[in-house]
Amino acid sequence: MQKRGQLFLMSAPSGAGKTSLMHALLQQHPNLRFSVSFTTRARRPDETDGRDYHFVSVAEFKRMVAAGEFLEHACVFDNYYGTARERVEQELLVGHDVLLEIDWQGARQVRQLMPEAVSVFILPPSLAELRQRLLKRAEQERRRLMGPEHAATEAERRFRDAVADISHWAEFDYVVVNDDFSHALAALGDILAGRGDASRAARADLRAVVSALLA
Repeated sequence: MQKRGQLFLMSAPSGAGKTSLMHALLQQHPNLRFSVSFTTRARRPDETDGRDYHFVSVAEFKRMVAAGEFLEHACVFDNYYGTARERVEQELLVGHDVLLEIDWQGARQVRQLMPEAVSVFILPPSLAELRQRLLKRAEQERRRLMGPEHAATEAERRFRDAVADISHWAEFDYVVVNDDFSHALAALGDILAGRGDASRAARADLRAVVSALLA
């Protein structure tokens, strides 16, 4: 009988480096599958439909919600995101581990439906670096449309939301601080292999680390 795969949830505030870690993790672990989310946001020039996201209209997204097709869904930065239930189940049934890149709201929904899921939260090294990353990202996305002053406003909005996201770290099984990419990637690999005790959210020193981060 085929052993069922393990579901992993990876969440982080915007700008914490989650996507880069996720891509590196997928390259290192051939049995790991990435669940491509559905979204209503506009496709960026460097994105491909079906690879980065499944891009759909708001009407189609709401139809899928009404039909119960999502394992989880949420509204983030005024856009809808969701994970298709059937696709995740298919991968797990054939023995593949599945990685979901979702926000804390989505992770909470998935844990309610699939409590066996392993959840990981990624923290940035500092709020100062997080702010700079978000400003750079907002400038790249918005400059061509609205000008740099609007990009700065957008970055500040995302920064406030990111700080609010960090407050949910204790809901997760594991917490990894992305202060060194290679170390963070190794910690994630250990979690996938079932030997991630050093990254447990309940570890004694972590609350002090988060307090210092938010100070």
